[in-house]
Amino acid sequence: MDTMQVNKAIAAVLVAGIAFFLTGLLGDGLVQVQRPAKPAIEIAGAQQAPAAGAAAPTGPAPIAPLLASADAKAGESYAGKVCAACHSFNEGGKAGVGPNLYGILGAPHAHMAGYDYSAALKGKQGPWTYDALNDWLYKPAAYAPGTKMGFAGITNDKTRADVIAYLRSLSASPEPLPKVEAAAASAPAAAPAAAAAAQPAAAGLPPIEPLLAKADPAAGEAYTKKICVACHSFNKGGHPGVGPNLYGVVGLPHGHEEGYAYSAALKAHQGPWTFDELNQWLDSPATYAPGTKMAFPGIKGAQDRADVIAYLNKNSDNPEPIPSAQGAAAPAAAPAAAPAAAAPAAKP
Repeated sequence: MDTMQVNKAIAAVLVAGIAFFLTGLLGDGLVQVQRPAKPAIEIAGAQQAPAAGAAAPTGPAPIAPLLASADAKAGESYAGKVCAACHSFNEGGKAGVGPNLYGILGAPHAHMAGYDYSAALKGKQGPWTYDALNDWLYKPAAYAPGTKMGFAGITNDKTRADVIAYLRSLSASPEPLPKVEAAAASAPAAAPAAAAAAQPAAAGLPPIEPLLAKADPAAGEAYTKKICVACHSFNKGGHPGVGPNLYGVVGLPHGHEEGYAYSAALKAHQGPWTFDELNQWLDSPATYAPGTKMAFPGIKGAQDRADVIAYLNKNSDNPEPIPSAQGAAAPAAAPAAAPAAAAPAAKP
């Protein structure tokens, strides 16, 4: 090859390299890269740093009152979105990054044979109680420093209670719900007068008959669909959940559903569920049957209770007769008329 041609080729390569270098310098001077104030994509569920001046959470709220209104279905949905990446939930399921969680409530901390738990978690004695799960799910790293679990935790109290309610359901024999009273005892005591007002004695309840005379079963049904369906079924032949099926409950014995594990406190009540019995029970289950497994605090609105009882009565093959407005009012008028009837007739 001619030497002149070689020199030309080398010169061309050098010129191209110098041109690229000068173009890069010019581009850096003309184009200023700025980091965006907000990311283009935000990941749902990521932990956000607390705002300046905002009080940081001091720890999880007591779990017993939260479980009274927890939604196991919502907990299942959360677990399917967030936890299923590492855990399985079916009976006999295999471990993933984390262990299978079927039957976790009441089981030992290192409950799954063959799974390589961290020393921090194996060092925890005793079973997974409601309180232990509450602390763990709030912040795993604080509950068991050195844990392999990198999940930051669930700081939202309701979401955490929903997940625990779902984990409770993953068992052939779910653990009894904790008593709300026990949780309240560990909290700062309220003023005695306020506590008494919040839990009126059953003996002080207004009579149910006048309220039933104007009760709205449709309103009672709407109430049960918002509050009660988390634990009970209402269709004929429906399966029990956390609580028994309630179809046709009015007039049935207290422990009416065969095979359901009622508490000894409720089984001790003899006779059928009358309107009055249901009124006392729905006002305050813990007062009516101390030691009951039912953590629901009760329905404090007298007319709300009557609406629910009217719906429960209607939800039956043989509803009990509802007292009429006239019949319900009659007992109240009788005492006023009695003295006049009992007065001796005037002598002529």
